[in-house]
Amino acid sequence: MIPPAVARLSRVWFPSGGIAVPGVEDAHSKLIRAGLLRQSNAGMFHILPLGRRVQDKIERLVAGHMEELLGASRVSMSSISAEALWERSGRLENVASELFRFSDRRDVPYLLAPTHEEEITSLVARTVKSYKELPLRLYQITRKYRDEFRPRHGLLRGREFIMKDLYTFDSNVESALETYHQVRAAYSRIFSDMKLPVVSAKASSGDMGGDLSHEYHLPTPLGEDRVVSCQGCDYVVNEEIADSAVSEEVVGEDSLRVWRSITKDRTKLVNVWYPGRTRMQHSGEPREYTDQDINLSAVKSVVPDLDAGVEDALPFWLAATAPQTSTATEVVNVLDSRLPLSLTERLWDSSSDPAYWPAGLSPPTSPLPIRGVGCKERALNLLLIRTGDKCPRCSSGMLKQDRAMELGHTFFLGTRYSEPLGALTTVPPSSQPSPMQMGCYGIGISRVMGAAAEHLADERGLNWPVAIAPYSCIVIPGNHAVEGDTLEVYQQINQIMGEGMQLHDVVVDDRQRSLPWKLADADLIGFPVIVLLGREWRTGRLAEVQCRRLGFKQAVQVADLPSVLNQLYARL
Repeated sequence: MIPPAVARLSRVWFPSGGIAVPGVEDAHSKLIRAGLLRQSNAGMFHILPLGRRVQDKIERLVAGHMEELLGASRVSMSSISAEALWERSGRLENVASELFRFSDRRDVPYLLAPTHEEEITSLVARTVKSYKELPLRLYQITRKYRDEFRPRHGLLRGREFIMKDLYTFDSNVESALETYHQVRAAYSRIFSDMKLPVVSAKASSGDMGGDLSHEYHLPTPLGEDRVVSCQGCDYVVNEEIADSAVSEEVVGEDSLRVWRSITKDRTKLVNVWYPGRTRMQHSGEPREYTDQDINLSAVKSVVPDLDAGVEDALPFWLAATAPQTSTATEVVNVLDSRLPLSLTERLWDSSSDPAYWPAGLSPPTSPLPIRGVGCKERALNLLLIRTGDKCPRCSSGMLKQDRAMELGHTFFLGTRYSEPLGALTTVPPSSQPSPMQMGCYGIGISRVMGAAAEHLADERGLNWPVAIAPYSCIVIPGNHAVEGDTLEVYQQINQIMGEGMQLHDVVVDDRQRSLPWKLADADLIGFPVIVLLGREWRTGRLAEVQCRRLGFKQAVQVADLPSVLNQLYARL
């Protein structure tokens, strides 16, 4: 039997070094400088060999849990989807601005798939006919495309990215919800195996559809989401759907402010009235609010067709109410429940007071239909939760807000796609076909790579969790270590291969570089463990084991290397 070859860095192409360190270097810059990736276009990246090893490890870890814990079968779907299918699902226009769209030579419209709900549902609708074939669980790991308006933070917000999708089909709601909870448990295992402190937060389903979803967030200052959690109970939600206990804020008579938007059909001007200044009853703490504090999800709960992407509603409203137009228009007042009755009464039935209209927008010359929402009809908290608000679930807890990056999302879709796309099955005793109950579950593979780098990087370089590191350990021979000694140490470390470890997960740095350069490069790349054959080896045949993240440095006998490394790996 031919023994496996030794993994050597001299045989791996990765252009590390040679790039000047910027004044303030984020993890994305370190990924480039360490030679793991290079940008090809805005929001698009070439993954180089070391980066590919990280990506492969994430994919293998996720795929293993999909198959072993959930019994899912792996598929590979086309990256090209027909626009006609998205029209059938009713989703095309809602997400059109984020799609890469094109036509073939016969002028048939297609798009590069940002997700595959339509395609997988169509496939199952054509293939599965009997309830006996359910439950069905199909997953893929593939490239996705989204025409981000402003791609940023490298792999964290790209226009081309690697995604794991799991799609599930069940015959009834009870079975589908059981599947949903099984997948959530698998997700917890996945992120636990990566040693990433990911939190699960209840979330809005957005354009995906359905009425039950959870996001999986890694706390980071670069995160574009905000997660609200209670310090006294297990209440954890996305800020968009967060609620708080009855507000204890006192609102002054002179603090009324308004934020204006418009509906997608341009027929309704939406005035969102909220307090600009408040004072907390229990502490006297003053609070200031601006338009940036408006909770758009709360506004959408009463005005579902709000166009949240419009920053200035004035031009659209002027066009809609121009004398030459005959469009029926309406003014909608949405009132925050903090506002005292003395302020809300005059807003409820009329918006004709000039004081309530911004410069350049005169009050209507003839009465417009006025509709008020809030205060009288239901208590509306139109402002985003802040740290220090009271928890709505427990009596003593206080809420805390943190920035976070979404790494995964689970959705219970119900019949959102199966009904319009005809994924039906007949379940006895009924003789009538009914839509299958669906779920979809995503994990951003490339985003996990970028987020893990960002979460653990320090001033010296990257710091990978051992489960997804390009190599779990690097052996660096000093100037006086001979090839036989290096191979002896290499083989001894390879003895600890077990669950989660792979052949050739240890690598020898045999490049023709100085020892200080190799050590600095190993720190930049972020190998979890360094085994140095330096001065201690020359004088006493002791290998120096280093782990920067744990602050560990110890001279170790060769025979003890497996035991020491296993203890370190358990913490990494």
